[in-house]
Amino acid sequence: MEVYVLFLVFFGLLILGFPIAITLGIASMSYLVMADISLTVIPQKMFAGIDSFVLLCIGGFILAGNLMNRGNITEQIIGLSNAMLGHIRGGLGLANVSGSMLFGGVSGTAVADTASIGSVMIPGMAKSGYDKPFAAAVTAASSTIGPIIPPSVPMIIVGTLTSISVGKLFLAGAVPGLLLGVGMMATTYFISVKRGYPKEKRATLSEIVHHLRTSCWAISLTFLILIGIVGGFFTPTEASVVAALYAMIIGMFVYKGLSFRDLPKILLSTAVTTASLMLLVGLANVFGWILTSEKIPQMIASAILTISENPIIVLLIINLLLLLVGSFMETIAALIILFPTLLGVATAVGVDPVHFGIIAVLNLMIGLTTPPVGVCLFVASGIGGIPMEKVVKAIVPFLLCNLAVLLMVTYIPALSLWLPSVFL
Repeated sequence: MEVYVLFLVFFGLLILGFPIAITLGIASMSYLVMADISLTVIPQKMFAGIDSFVLLCIGGFILAGNLMNRGNITEQIIGLSNAMLGHIRGGLGLANVSGSMLFGGVSGTAVADTASIGSVMIPGMAKSGYDKPFAAAVTAASSTIGPIIPPSVPMIIVGTLTSISVGKLFLAGAVPGLLLGVGMMATTYFISVKRGYPKEKRATLSEIVHHLRTSCWAISLTFLILIGIVGGFFTPTEASVVAALYAMIIGMFVYKGLSFRDLPKILLSTAVTTASLMLLVGLANVFGWILTSEKIPQMIASAILTISENPIIVLLIINLLLLLVGSFMETIAALIILFPTLLGVATAVGVDPVHFGIIAVLNLMIGLTTPPVGVCLFVASGIGGIPMEKVVKAIVPFLLCNLAVLLMVTYIPALSLWLPSVFL
């Protein structure tokens, strides 16, 4: 009876539009009250969920992203992308995608990417003759590349949950992230040619060199993080601190878009974002503990393996489940609740844990641009002042592209495992 109340309250609050953290908390509390279990379980399990040294790096990477964004990083990246690709038909759309690839490698979060790149590119593309829904769709779709290309907040969560090396996960995401980017650029180009979207004037060699020189400080941050972690110079948590310090220095003294007066506001914004994520992690851990006590994970695993033990079929079922969950649940909550269970199913049929980590994150990233709760869709729609249904219609070709890449990553393990095997 209690578990029915848990799911009834959970889905009811989701339908009513409550934030996912509040939804998880109220649903968990309803279960505990019905089951006559002390509510002291909530703070205990919340603390257990966030009591991890690795999770500290989430705040560090968010701070680094905020510092880089305020320090003119977005303009530098877009300028380089436009100089390299602007002369091609649909060049601003291509620059949007490549800019998201570069910015995502700094921020590690899709929503930050959508807000930062979108605030510049959606109005700019509309002014240049692109349809606004198309501009919003390109921005929202390409923002999902960020959490695949390292650094990645969802992959940090995966590593924390299962003791999988975060460094391996970061490396494993590089090739799938590039595949996503190439696929979206091809989709953007095809649509742009079909609709006759404009192209910009070709940049001169000196202009390209100028943009490469000015943006190299920003782009090198991703390599600094990767080399530091893979080379064993620092842990992911230490890497986040180095990234934040590096971002502050180049934002102040190289790009000069950042001043000491900006720091209190940036630190406050980072603290609020980090606290909201930690609250979500803690409450998701409470919800996950309840599911475990009710043996829901074992039931899910048994149901999947009852259907088939063929790895191809099992991975297809898991993909469908994660795509469905990702369309209405926030990424981090979905990972905490489902990933350990589904990892057990995947490893039982011979799937490598690192490979499965990339599959799970990629599925849930696609969910960020899938109705009804695709967060990036709402952000892009709000920035462009476009009705949600128009953005949803425009993003369909990009969703099909992402699904094609997902199938490739799922059934060709080498795409994820090659780089970790070379460097680790």
